[in-house]
Amino acid sequence: MSQTLDQALQAFAPQLPLAVAFSGGADSTALLLACAERWPGQVQAVHIHHGLQAAADDFARHCQAFCDSLNIPLHVLHVDAQPAQGDSPEDAARRARYKAFSQFAQAESARPAIKTIVLAQHADDQAETLLLALSRGAGLPGLASMPARWKRDGISYQRPLLGVRADHIRAWLAQRGVAYVTDPTNADERYTRNRIRARVLPVLDAAFPQFRETFARSAAHAAQAQSLLTEVAEQDFAAVGSPPVIKRLQALSVARQANVLRHWLAVTHHTTPSTAQLQELLRQVAACVTRGQKIHIKIGAGFTLRRGSVLDWYTSKAVGAVAGERSVLPPDPS
Repeated sequence: MSQTLDQALQAFAPQLPLAVAFSGGADSTALLLACAERWPGQVQAVHIHHGLQAAADDFARHCQAFCDSLNIPLHVLHVDAQPAQGDSPEDAARRARYKAFSQFAQAESARPAIKTIVLAQHADDQAETLLLALSRGAGLPGLASMPARWKRDGISYQRPLLGVRADHIRAWLAQRGVAYVTDPTNADERYTRNRIRARVLPVLDAAFPQFRETFARSAAHAAQAQSLLTEVAEQDFAAVGSPPVIKRLQALSVARQANVLRHWLAVTHHTTPSTAQLQELLRQVAACVTRGQKIHIKIGAGFTLRRGSVLDWYTSKAVGAVAGERSVLPPDPS
């Protein structure tokens, strides 16, 4: 059974003071208002200005006026969310946001130091995320969807509304007569997530009203399985080294090779291979039976190359420089 917003906030026990990621939309407006009422004087707001659409300045002005009316400090953070070549816009924007959050939490302007940043994603968002992952043929990390809490750069992030339906949030705001902004891009059905929201969720709601709760359970099972894979990857990563030694990789099963390579690329280089890229990388690793066998495969915004006895990853710019001057590559650590 889904939670009400008030029930979700009663079960929420963050370390204070906290900051709410505030877009000005319905969900973050409700979360900011509810947090400010429960912990007066302990709440700040952070608005990420992506600069990607004409209405961005209007959103920031709305957020400032709303926070002024509640006497809540607002920090407007401008970010460069333009994706690099070969990078997805969603990933680029996400990295920019978390970099800005981290810098904000450590800045003097955030004093007293922020302990927790809360995000307003709700039960419908979680269902959309799972369906989006399924539509893309995602593995366990995608099927696990969004975690309710995690730590990054020493900051605690939490999503207290993951059990609350979107329509319940809007009803809560309507009862209070609270206005919010609507991002016009949310209605653009060129984006898969928006098509899921507009076309798929209403059908699921009519045919299977409990889908939010059951989808959330499936996501939790996937998250638990992914946690186990991460433990195995960390053990194998310690064994194969960083950068990974090819012969040590070859001693693992193909499944464990794939698992540890994903882990290495994510942890060390903050990039994720597609299924096709990872399969090709595994094929090239298996073919490395002579010293002259090369590995060269595009992954994310860069390339994975063989360097002597190890694999390494370089940005496209670094690889281009290598083509003209081999000496810019670090020496083989072996």
